[in-house]
Amino acid sequence: MNSEQIEHVLAGRFGEAIAVPADVAPLTGLAAIAARRVHRTYSARPVSEELVRLLCACALSAPSKSDLQQRDIVVIGDPSMRAAIATLLPHMPWVEAAPVFLVFCANARRVKQVSQLRAKPFPNDHMDLFFNAVGDAAIALATCLIAAESIGLGACPISEIRNHAKQIDGMLQLPEQVIPFAGLCLGWPAAEDTISPRLPLTMTVHRDRYSEPPLDAALRDYDGRRETLQPYEKQYQPERWGIAQTYGWSEQKARQYAVPQRVDFGAYVRSKGFSLE
Repeated sequence: MNSEQIEHVLAGRFGEAIAVPADVAPLTGLAAIAARRVHRTYSARPVSEELVRLLCACALSAPSKSDLQQRDIVVIGDPSMRAAIATLLPHMPWVEAAPVFLVFCANARRVKQVSQLRAKPFPNDHMDLFFNAVGDAAIALATCLIAAESIGLGACPISEIRNHAKQIDGMLQLPEQVIPFAGLCLGWPAAEDTISPRLPLTMTVHRDRYSEPPLDAALRDYDGRRETLQPYEKQYQPERWGIAQTYGWSEQKARQYAVPQRVDFGAYVRSKGFSLE
């Protein structure tokens, strides 16, 4: 992709002009990120163990808070375990169909063990420890996704494994202060999925201090673009909310979060030995 094509893709994604400076080169990496899309259907072409190991190495080359390296990856190779995870997510058949499925974990355990090993006190067993480990896991997952897509693989993150955190925890035999953050499906794409439109930068990028435009007006254009470019296959809980004549991102998310989400997750995290104070 040249600069004009990148600008065209970003205009479609954000609904506003985003220029590529003339002195930026090469554009290969930028183009891949600008045009990225989720892939949920995969060809029969296998992904080798060597390639999976390479991608894990790339993921774990990502930045880490204070070099604490509070993230781990579990490669799910056991078909029965993959099937058991997929059973928890029946609306996501790609979890079982993808050639590769990884689970990224937040690990606050190791740094605590290091302190004990070196006979040092550990006064940091509080909310920041949990936050740092989750951040490390998120950055590693994003880096793995970028690495995979840079060589033509398709990827789909699966945050919904946290809907079943206790069951996933038990399957993976995770010790205290290690929790599942998200899964990641990987495989060679069988089809070219659509690009997801995003909220405009005028809403999400701020200069010097946070600013908030009137929400209804700001969402109106985005909802229209989303409904045109990437319409939802069905409306969420029509039996409760009825059928909306126009159904964009804001209506979908408002309906989705009208239902309690992961209300037991905090209790699970505390049961794993994290202090959230």
